[in-house]
Amino acid sequence: MNEKHGKNAFLFVIVCVALDMLAFGLFIPVMPAYLEEITGKPGEDTVLVGGLLMATFGVVNFLSMPIIGNLSDKFGRRPVLIISIAGLCIDFIIMGFAHSLLVLFIGRALAGLTSATYSTASSYIADVTEPEERGKAFGMIGAAFGIGFVLGPILGGVLGDIDTRLPFFVAAGIAACNFLYGLLVLPESLLKENRRPFELRRANPFGAFKHFSKLPQVSWFIVGVGIFGLSHSVFSSTWSYHGEIRYEWTPNEIGLSLALVGIGSAFVQGFLTGRLTKSIGPVRTALFGLAVTTFSMFLFASAVYGWMAYAFLAVSAFGGVAGPATQQLMTGVTPKNAQGELQGALASVQALSTTIIGPLIMSQTLSYFAKPEAIVQFKGANFVLAGILAALAFIPFMKGVRANRGVVRSIDEEVKHGDTPKSAEEVAELAEANAAAEAEGSDTESTDTQTN
Repeated sequence: MNEKHGKNAFLFVIVCVALDMLAFGLFIPVMPAYLEEITGKPGEDTVLVGGLLMATFGVVNFLSMPIIGNLSDKFGRRPVLIISIAGLCIDFIIMGFAHSLLVLFIGRALAGLTSATYSTASSYIADVTEPEERGKAFGMIGAAFGIGFVLGPILGGVLGDIDTRLPFFVAAGIAACNFLYGLLVLPESLLKENRRPFELRRANPFGAFKHFSKLPQVSWFIVGVGIFGLSHSVFSSTWSYHGEIRYEWTPNEIGLSLALVGIGSAFVQGFLTGRLTKSIGPVRTALFGLAVTTFSMFLFASAVYGWMAYAFLAVSAFGGVAGPATQQLMTGVTPKNAQGELQGALASVQALSTTIIGPLIMSQTLSYFAKPEAIVQFKGANFVLAGILAALAFIPFMKGVRANRGVVRSIDEEVKHGDTPKSAEEVAELAEANAAAEAEGSDTESTDTQTN
């Protein structure tokens, strides 16, 4: 832990993220009923509207996130976090008063423009923690999200039974309190000597991809994160609608199921991730998480009764270790003054996968196969698609590991033994040394063969 900031700074940003997620989780249980109220259409159709709303958020988020990440590298994390929270507060107010889809889309676009909480919080954590502690620290961010999801959906379900719009106004109030909290007590984490000038060519989503494509050990992992995000978008984009369509869940029941998701996430990422990465290393931890996620998606697809879906949530929670473990590998090979850019690139990939492409394909899949006129009516088809995508995420992840065997093995062993992983520059030197050694070994074998 960076002594200049100490544990208090770490606690501040964790609370900030938890409050932000609490506000966000409030309105998710009422979205199916809320959209049915506005459109007058059944759940099989409103799930498409929900997917488009999320995709609108994602498109704007995708275009703006690298800019926000680069701005945080220049001006610091604190102002970016505060502006982001203010934008979400305004969005909640707009959604609370909305009576047309146009107004809803405007609100979601505004939220996408300012939403930088997770990526900036990740950069903040990278600023104030030592490299060997980051796996546990990123797990704590996941736990903060989980805590927000425990309280938010439960409260949202109760409020939604009173009035479908009440959760939005309560969420706006929480976001306003979070804004004041950040304004008054959140310290800056990025030291002036670690800041860098803003460069427009590096502050766009495609520029970010181009920059990190030069680092295979990062770019392959980013691709894996993107595919994994496509799979995981089945929860954020269709879980509420799926519960209403398949099990006829009420907002209260949807809120309870989401609360269980939050409890599992808080436990696994808050208590298990750090221990697991130090026990078996980040690589095996990530592989374990990918395997559990793939398996659990097919379990959800087979869950014909609501109680089965509740039971399978306990299994799927263990897949949550994949994200923090992968983050630990990526941040370990990235310089300190580019952590914001890394998180911006990751956020762009995640926006593309989890809030643009994912919601569109998942909502389309659920809507089509849930209707009686479908060729095969199967209300779990969206989870079958999610399981296939989760399995495909193994490919780029393993390519990233194999392309940098020596470096990744070094990081893995150092984390397990509690040592400080090498800096990004040392990692690059080690990679060059390994490549040279392998090339020399190949030349020696070739010479020996010719001599014989």
